[in-house]
Amino acid sequence: MVQRSSLAVPHEVPVLTICFLACVATGLELSVNNHAADFSLSTLSGPPVSLSCLVQNSSQAEELLWYRGDGKVDLKDGNKVNVSNICISPVTESDNGVTFTCKLARDKSVQVSVILDVQFPPRLTGEESLQIEEEKDVILSCSAKSNPQAQTAWYKNNITLTLQQNRYQLYQTSEVFQLSIIKVQKSDNGTYTCVVKSSLGEGRKDFHLIVEDKKPVFPKEAVIAAVVVVTLTVLFGIVARKDKIFKCFKRSSETALREAPLGRGA
Repeated sequence: MVQRSSLAVPHEVPVLTICFLACVATGLELSVNNHAADFSLSTLSGPPVSLSCLVQNSSQAEELLWYRGDGKVDLKDGNKVNVSNICISPVTESDNGVTFTCKLARDKSVQVSVILDVQFPPRLTGEESLQIEEEKDVILSCSAKSNPQAQTAWYKNNITLTLQQNRYQLYQTSEVFQLSIIKVQKSDNGTYTCVVKSSLGEGRKDFHLIVEDKKPVFPKEAVIAAVVVVTLTVLFGIVARKDKIFKCFKRSSETALREAPLGRGA
């Protein structure tokens, strides 16, 4: 008598086994530019880039799909079956880091992705004039994207800026470069230049800093107090002389009344 195994076998196992055997038997897979796995493609900004997706070991017509990020790319009817090509032209800085994916229409899990690594030099030009009062803080800021990431240097009047402790502060991200000058002095007058440089080139921007004399500052409380004192002085003066003012007004009125009949008689 044959004993049966007491181990429970999940219902999904036969289905998974069949799918696995079918994939192994057909060997169906995709390749993009001869890459069967996801990869990164380095290119320069400007020239076009072509991506070619091919179905490997196919015994029938297979429809292909292209995606740019999450968005589907429109393909012509003659560019969908077994082989599909797309062209990115021109390649721009905004394409950097974007993923293009080719998928099998009937089984979207069969796919190959390519990430564009678009390289471009830093783009920074122009000049700016700044006027700042003495003993105030000022921030000189320049922004520039680049790939690979650029390095920055600051110059004053075309000479490398010596960063004095507690006088200058630097702040930098991948795109923003800032120089802060604490409590500017007359000696800080001059032209400051931000130079951003990478292996592909460099960019620069000039800042013409003019330090003005410090303006006298009147305490707000003192000004308010002075206004109140003047107002009260005027009011007290009016009150103190109200009798005299009233008498003058009364005399003027009586004089006008006495002269009125004489005017009618004339």
